[in-house]
Amino acid sequence: MTEIVTTLAAWQTKPGQPFELSPVDLPVPAENEILVKNAAVAINPLDWLLQDHAMLPWLDYPAILGSDIAGEVVAIGRSVTRFRIGDRVLAQAVGTTVNQPAQGAFQTHTIAFEHMAAPIPSAMAFTDAAVLPLGLGTAACGLYQQAHLGLARPSLAPTPTGQVVLVWGGSSSVGCNAIQLAVASGYECIAVASLKHAAMLMQLGASQVLDYEQPTIVADTVKALHGKVLAGALHATGDMADCFAVVRQCEGRRFVATTLPPPEDRCTDVEAKHIFGTSLKDDEVSSIIYRDFLPSALAAKTYHAAPPPRIAGHGLDAFQVAVEMQKGGVSGEKMVVTLP
Repeated sequence: MTEIVTTLAAWQTKPGQPFELSPVDLPVPAENEILVKNAAVAINPLDWLLQDHAMLPWLDYPAILGSDIAGEVVAIGRSVTRFRIGDRVLAQAVGTTVNQPAQGAFQTHTIAFEHMAAPIPSAMAFTDAAVLPLGLGTAACGLYQQAHLGLARPSLAPTPTGQVVLVWGGSSSVGCNAIQLAVASGYECIAVASLKHAAMLMQLGASQVLDYEQPTIVADTVKALHGKVLAGALHATGDMADCFAVVRQCEGRRFVATTLPPPEDRCTDVEAKHIFGTSLKDDEVSSIIYRDFLPSALAAKTYHAAPPPRIAGHGLDAFQVAVEMQKGGVSGEKMVVTLP
């Protein structure tokens, strides 16, 4: 008789309540899955939103929230070939998308799809790796899915395209990843963000960083894009109306991929589409990112964990604290909980 092993999880019993710590049976990975013992888990705005509201009509409560994990592989499915037990990995957990608590991040062990995970270098801290997955996956959906910008694939040696990508909200998790991916795909990237994060964004590859706090931000951004061919824009956060006002005055593709639903009353000469940040699990973008690009980019140290982690605490008890800190407002960093 097989012994059932139990571990702990931070359960969201219902919307509007704090997490409750309670046991969960240790899951067994299916043929295309891996089981990760989490060493670090990052927090996203979606987490506090799902704690407060039943936003996803398909999600049953109790649920285990969370999307960003980094840790060690402790079991693999029979068809898994990319990973072995003991490998250090990051993964984009999709529990709230597939309505499976075993695939949520806020627990000691998480099931992840093989094609939504990547190995990380031995020198890379788990706390750094954990900041990447959902921001990376969301940015990748907006940049590479054909329903969005459909850009050229990222590479360690990109061919210049002669076009520019505008990233609005560059210091956010999605923004930091969008900048790096766009540059790795051969595009110039102009970012709109707070100037206090300008040095970080320039290091990530932005050619210019424009101050969103300036009342002239629309005119300033239009001027920066003058004479350039726009490949499209990705709106991560900030004033969406300003972003649309800029794009409608640009040469090139007037399309904005947005992390929030675009307004219905927007100008009709700008196309827009809402990004669903886990949808890459169902198309080739997951392989483009997690198999073909990210492992080699991390190994070559050409892709950076950004924004940097801010440790909110240690252990499952810290998830509630971390989510509340995220809800209170975070800029230029990402909340991370470490686990034993």
